[in-house]
Amino acid sequence: MVPVNPAKGLVLVVEDERSIADLVRMYLVREGFGVHVERDGEAGLAAARRLRPVACVLDIALPGIDGTEICRRLREGGDWTPVIFLTARDDEVDRIVGLELGADDYVTKPFSPRELVARIRAVLRRTAGTPEERPHTVGPVTLDPGRRTVTVDGAPVRLTSTEFDLLARLMGRPGRVFTREELLASVWGYGAQAGTRTVDVHVAQVRAKLGDGAAVLRTHRGVGYAADA
Repeated sequence: MVPVNPAKGLVLVVEDERSIADLVRMYLVREGFGVHVERDGEAGLAAARRLRPVACVLDIALPGIDGTEICRRLREGGDWTPVIFLTARDDEVDRIVGLELGADDYVTKPFSPRELVARIRAVLRRTAGTPEERPHTVGPVTLDPGRRTVTVDGAPVRLTSTEFDLLARLMGRPGRVFTREELLASVWGYGAQAGTRTVDVHVAQVRAKLGDGAAVLRTHRGVGYAADA
């Protein structure tokens, strides 16, 4: 295991192809991250629980349990460490399943190591929050950007970092209708060519988690979404 840079933390990479794992490790180390690599699913899950990394990069097709199962078990156990899937699967169904399980991003092979590092850094920036921002309340939902917390009628709600950022974007300007393309660009940093289905999946996930507060997120048919009291 590479020593951890305390300023950036440890990234867990679970990838059974040695050449890919070594490439990802090299680029992350260059950026100042510590890196720990595991090559099968069971060992990867154990490492995620033991090491508490700042982010997990998971291949999907792994010996033992696959990457989606690792993500599912982490989320069920209350672990909301950012997860980025790195996989050869590029089918929309696979991407949607990964996002529904609570993944924060999805990078397909072949890939640019620089892009992967940029995605990791973007997720970690979102997770860090913006302490000077004041809490937003829309209906029964209160979102605190500094603490990165969400409550519905005072009860806490656990969101992934990407789900939180999506809700924060909408609640930051209540009543303002954001197109899917705007949300894709401002939350994920993607161009519209990446496909806006990602936005729909995340909105559905946020609504499910908000429970009685789900009504604050409104769909404006043919346009996009807004947070309306």
